[in-house]
Amino acid sequence: MQFLTKAVFLLFFITNLVGCDSQTHAEHKVIQSIDKTLCQFHREVCNQDVNDLVVGLMINPVFAPSEKPLQIKLHFSAPVSDVQMRIEGRDMFMGVIPVNLQSVDEVNYTGTGIYGSCSSDYMVWRAFVSYSYQGQTQSTWFDFLADNSG
Repeated sequence: MQFLTKAVFLLFFITNLVGCDSQTHAEHKVIQSIDKTLCQFHREVCNQDVNDLVVGLMINPVFAPSEKPLQIKLHFSAPVSDVQMRIEGRDMFMGVIPVNLQSVDEVNYTGTGIYGSCSSDYMVWRAFVSYSYQGQTQSTWFDFLADNSG
């Protein structure tokens, strides 16, 4: 009788371990699916078309690591002025991170930024860009995944 009881308990625990294992893999598969709306810097410059003006953002390192300096490049398809940029968490408040941009010329701007890490394995950041184009203030944003291995 004791042998049968031990065997049933052992079988119960083994079944639960296998069940937990497959649930973990299912969660990872959901996280690993690629959101096509996010910038993929490892593939290309991320572009937004705003009133016939193309605004391009590139971040290096391309996997946008947390707690590491990021080299940020903005390119505009026509001359602009008064360019400003900030980074914020898209889905959770992580503070407002200003990016100090330097003008290379009328269409190219560079700067550096750094943001903190999140306890979640999936942290989407939003880069807000505002600028003056043909006398009017305009803005756009770019969403990207931190620590994106591609």
